[in-house]
Amino acid sequence: MGGSEQPDKPNLASTSWALLGLLSYEHELSGYDIRKWIDWSMRFFYGSPAYSQIYSELKKLERLGLATSRVETTGGARSRRLYKITPEGLEAVTKWANESPVDPPSLKHGPLLRMTFGHLTTPSRLKEILQEYVDYTDEMERKAAKDAKWAGADPSWAYARVALRWAERYYTNERELALQMIKELDEAEVAFPQAARDERGRIAWPAPDYWYEIERQADADDAD
Repeated sequence: MGGSEQPDKPNLASTSWALLGLLSYEHELSGYDIRKWIDWSMRFFYGSPAYSQIYSELKKLERLGLATSRVETTGGARSRRLYKITPEGLEAVTKWANESPVDPPSLKHGPLLRMTFGHLTTPSRLKEILQEYVDYTDEMERKAAKDAKWAGADPSWAYARVALRWAERYYTNERELALQMIKELDEAEVAFPQAARDERGRIAWPAPDYWYEIERQADADDAD
């Protein structure tokens, strides 16, 4: 192994670091075990990769010598592949946890994107979208609260429980923000220039020169 994929400085995607983190506990884990743990915890704030991605990243970790695997036969024709971190893998993920820069959160908020282009729809449709999002946040808040509660069953899950409690508060706050946007939609409907459409129904949008002028004014305001 050479280049940027040396064990002391492996070139890994964030999913691989997450998998190594899960393997850093003492037990061997199957791909199914890993996916279940992600569904119980990290999906609230880091997404849930498909099985295909999990197995692809696990194979990469094996190639790099950061993990090993073995096939366990559980009886009959059934078997499963179990993965275990190597000393090199544990050293690498420990170094990552302590020394690597932390990526800032990357927010892709579907309801807010629809709101940004609200001129293409109607306030009533936007309210429907936001209400659907409120229902989603309610569900996620309940699930995060449940998982946070049961993470208290074992002391070794203490740090994961902190993250789950954060997720519970996050979705509670998201719900309140969505409800606030529903209220603000009425103000937006009044403020929006309903008559400012051409013969093809397009919005009379300010020209780019105007955008940049507003940007200059905003920068000057910050300087003050």
